[in-house]
Amino acid sequence: MVEETTRDDMTWYACEKCGLMFDDPDDAAQHEENCDAEDPSYLQ
Repeated sequence: MVEETTRDDMTWYACEKCGLMFDDPDDAAQHEENCDAEDPSYLQ
């Protein structure tokens, strides 16, 4: 389930598994479906 939050007068959607934030709820939902809850690959 994607978590909705507001920051800097914008609505953001966060992956509940890893915390990565998106400005589009569809992008967040798609990411969360494929998220393995480990460190994001972009940090490697």
